[in-house]
Amino acid sequence: KPVGRIEDGACVVFFNFRGDRAIEISRAFDQDDFPYFDRKRCPDVLYAGIMQYDGDLLIPKRFLVTPPAIAHTMGELLARSGIGQLACSETQKYGHVTYFWNGNRGGMFSEESERYIEIPSDLVPFEQRPWMKAAEITDATIAALSGQGAPAGGFRFGRINYANGDMVGHTGSRQAAILAVEAVDLSLARVLAAMERLGGVTLVTADHGNADEMYEWDKKKKDFQRDAHGALAAKTAHTLNPVPFTIVDPRFKGEYELDPGVEKPRLSNIAATALTLMGYEPPSLWDRPLIRLR
Repeated sequence: KPVGRIEDGACVVFFNFRGDRAIEISRAFDQDDFPYFDRKRCPDVLYAGIMQYDGDLLIPKRFLVTPPAIAHTMGELLARSGIGQLACSETQKYGHVTYFWNGNRGGMFSEESERYIEIPSDLVPFEQRPWMKAAEITDATIAALSGQGAPAGGFRFGRINYANGDMVGHTGSRQAAILAVEAVDLSLARVLAAMERLGGVTLVTADHGNADEMYEWDKKKKDFQRDAHGALAAKTAHTLNPVPFTIVDPRFKGEYELDPGVEKPRLSNIAATALTLMGYEPPSLWDRPLIRLR
């Protein structure tokens, strides 16, 4: 039997600060009209989040701490300027290219200039299908960039997220992680070929490592950790390794170069880098671009 079941009259405080799963569970507790799955029994509780995870949709209705106002994001800047944007991923990372990307906003900034594509993820353990939806994400992205469903001026900027390295990396299965990375390699090659045909520039990076380190390292022994049977201990958490950042520009003719003045490149430098490559002047309040024009 369940231990500590939530009953009518209870107070529930959800204390996670990250919004994606927090929004899902908050809806299950807080909304009368909830079509996503059969709750069977919804206890009558006083529900609150430690913060409001979506200010547009007011999820949840009650919260303890006023959430930070995230403004001047790249998505907002481009949308306000009428520049066409594409966002595409499977369910596992769809929120990362929409909700998180837009500064914890549930909707679009502009329905006229933006298009969001969600590919439903498989509902099986990730190590069983390590290729996940990389091929489908790629199909949808190439079709959209080629004009399918694009706004009048086309898409000037697109963002996609392949979930394989992260989600399969968490399983601790080395063989599955290898297949996951190979699946992304195949898909990325297709995207790069399409971008070359379209005359575009591709930025390839990651927000953190995972599949790059599949076994636990013992710093003191300077060897991999092993379990009681002598087998290598699987590493299922994110790594702290630096992530690569690659600019793929088939038409590059020396117009720009890496800026040696950026001593500690970070993910926060990428937005300004993208705008610079697109021919726009990044806002001064952003971290500087990783490149400089010659």
